[in-house]
Amino acid sequence: MKKIILFISFLFYITSASAQQDPEYTHYMYNMSVVNPAYATGVPAMLNLGGLYRTQWVGAVGAPKTFTFFGHTAVTDKVEVGLSLVSDDIGDGAKKENNFYADFAYVLNLGGKNKLSLGLKAGFTSLQTNFNGFVFESGNTSTDLAFAENINVTKPNIGVGAYYFRDNFYVGLSAPNLLSSKHIEEKSGINAYGSENIHTFLTAGYVFQINDMVKLKPAFMSKYVSGAPISVDLTTNILYNNKFELGAAYRINDAVSALMNISVTPSLRVGYAYDHTLSNMGQFNSGTHEIMLLFNLDLLGKGYDKSPRFF
Repeated sequence: MKKIILFISFLFYITSASAQQDPEYTHYMYNMSVVNPAYATGVPAMLNLGGLYRTQWVGAVGAPKTFTFFGHTAVTDKVEVGLSLVSDDIGDGAKKENNFYADFAYVLNLGGKNKLSLGLKAGFTSLQTNFNGFVFESGNTSTDLAFAENINVTKPNIGVGAYYFRDNFYVGLSAPNLLSSKHIEEKSGINAYGSENIHTFLTAGYVFQINDMVKLKPAFMSKYVSGAPISVDLTTNILYNNKFELGAAYRINDAVSALMNISVTPSLRVGYAYDHTLSNMGQFNSGTHEIMLLFNLDLLGKGYDKSPRFF
């Protein structure tokens, strides 16, 4: 882990300067349980499982790697429950954060196919740092007090969300982490800290039926946190024969992306995304890769009558 201290210092700097800590997701429309506890499908006895692995800024020393997992199911026509996990690693173990949550959603039928779900996350966040052996590029040992002591803390956290949906449309508003905290306090007059601030997500998506074989699926995600510019993702996917999906995305002033996924079986969908960095970080990396898996398990083994899973 030598010669990584400058990159980690830079990451801590942009963390405190921009106040953005939560990982980015290019496949956010398929990772909604992690972002919004109110996410619901309204299909009883169907266990929805999903996983996403993202390796960001490939080629940059100590670049972030993120793994997310979720599992949720409807236990009644009004109640859905689930689990979600976000594991974020910066600097090959230098800063590692794990978020474990139980999710609860209550679904209100607004008439017809219109439904409104209200959700709650509850769990804990675990943060560990390991700065042993860090040196500057010049070879000098770091004397920055922000890196002088390793951290291992676990704190409770809660999140809330609302999710309005139909078969071909959704809009959601959520704050996955409501309890802000500081992990590294001020020491000896030096302002060295990494804070966790409340992130608010606004998401939406729609499915346009172009013809019997083709559907157009625009979507967007906006992320707001105090002290930072609003982050906006704009995405358009084209779904062919309910099996093959191709798309493009633009994260304003940050990246352009290409997305694809395929329905390998009626229960399994596999996806991949590539982000090309447009910001100044682009000169230090060769892009970002993201892999996604979605799996639906019929708990009763009777099959189900349901339109394809668009989101």
